[in-house]
Parts: sequence; C-alpha cells; structure tokens
Amino acid sequence: MKKQWICLTVVLCLLSLIGKAVPAAEDISFDTPITMTVNGNLIKMDTKPFLHKGTTYVPIRFVGEALRADSVEWDSERDTAVIRQQDTVIELPKNSGGGYVNGRYVPVENGIKLVNDRIFVPVRFVSENMNCQVDWISETYTVNIKKAGITVPKPLVGTRNYTDDEIYWLSKIVHAESRGEPMEGKIAVANVVLNRVKSKDYPNTIYGVIFDRKHGVQFTPVLDGSIYLTPEGDSVIAAKRALEGENPIGSCLFFLNPQTAESQWILNNRPYFTTIDNHAFYL
Repeated sequence: MKKQWICLTVVLCLLSLIGKAVPAAEDISFDTPITMTVNGNLIKMDTKPFLHKGTTYVPIRFVGEALRADSVEWDSERDTAVIRQQDTVIELPKNSGGGYVNGRYVPVENGIKLVNDRIFVPVRFVSENMNCQVDWISETYTVNIKKAGITVPKPLVGTRNYTDDEIYWLSKIVHAESRGEPMEGKIAVANVVLNRVKSKDYPNTIYGVIFDRKHGVQFTPVLDGSIYLTPEGDSVIAAKRALEGENPIGSCLFFLNPQTAESQWILNNRPYFTTIDNHAFYL
C-alpha cells in the first residue's frame, strides 16, 4: 500500500507540471562590442562583456583583478564568487537576484549570470561597491571606470587598432546613410568607408574619406548636413563590428539605393557585388 501511495504522489507531481510554462534560457548575445577601461587603460579579457536588458555585464574575475582587489575566488560549496578588498567583501552567488556586501544583501538589477561556465556581473554593481566612479560612454559603447590610487596590472592592459575618434565618425556616416537598414547593411556601409581608407585612390583616414571632395562630395549626408546627427546605438555597434573585422561585402568601394539614386554612374561603371536590403554594393 505504501508503494502505491509513493507512485501516486509521483504521478500527481508530474501531472501538476503539465501545462505550466518552463522558463526558457535567457538569450545572451556577445555581438555588441563593449570596451572596458580602468583609469584610461583598455582592459584585455579572454571573454567578451555583454549587454542584457540595458545592463553591461563583465566577467567577474577580470573586473576584480583590474580594480586591484586583494583576491577574487570561487567558493564551490556555495556556488559563489567572492571578491575581497581591504575591509570589503562582495559575495556573488551564481544566477541569483542579488549579492552580499559585508554580509548585507543588495539586490542586483537583472541579476548575476552564469554564462558558459563563467560568472558575469553588472559592472556598475561591483565597481561602485569597490569605491569606483563608473561612466557609460554611449558614443563608443565604453564602460569607463576610474579609481584613485591603483595601477592596472600590465597583463590586463590591452590594445586595439582603432581609436574612439574613428568610432565616432564611422558611426555618424553609418547612421546618416543607413537609418532603418538591418545590422548587416549598416556593417556593410561601414566597410565601404574602411575599404576606401585602405585604397590608394582615397584619403587614408575615416574622416578624410567621409569629407573627401576630390571628385565632388562623395556622401549625401555631408551635403545635406545629416552627417552631424547623433548616431543611434545600432550604428555605433555596426561601426565597432566593422572596425573589429566583420565584413559582409569584401572589397566594395561603392553603394547606392537604386530606387533613390540620382546618378547612374556606379551602376554603369562598377561591377555589382551584392544587395543588402535597400542598398546595392559595387566593387
């Protein structure tokens, strides 16, 4: 009789789950290139930060070490990352809705994430609890952290082959030329500019290419002033992805919207390569 009750209980438990929604795994994307700096130093990480619901997440070990924490440890018995710095102890249980600062529970907006077996935490939460100033620079998608009295360990200091000024101007031309286009189209427009920078027939800087007047104004936004509009976030992302090597249009040097183009010169004189949404790209 006892066995029958056990079986019945199991069956009832299973039946109670039928029809209930099972939460799907959160969709975490690393496609947005985010830069993190500490006291002006670019921080080199072995895994990328990511944006989730407007919150910037970074791998806990790298932000802790960059801010010169005394220790960053993993407590396997409690599934908790622990950062110690002088009199401050920050405990971050994986996949939880908050952390503990010196034993006091503090809610964490959007929670602490375990992604690919790595603990990610909102950068502002950890930095501010380590007495840092944190700023988000939307023009370059950069988390800028300042902390007096520390020097970033040399192994964590990284480099990149483009500047903030290049992000700034490339994102402006992408925004002005491809508002409403899909991300692939925006990245393609950015690559036309970058391909011209590499070509001997054009100026060797992004700014120079955008404002090139050797054969007349090259880009309509320069003529109508829309080049000076503030880029939306997806244009900044497209510019950074192109600068980091993503390229869907090979060595194309030209693009146009066939439906609105006033000149037919490109169609008649340059080899066609591909079309992405409203823009056709030519070599």
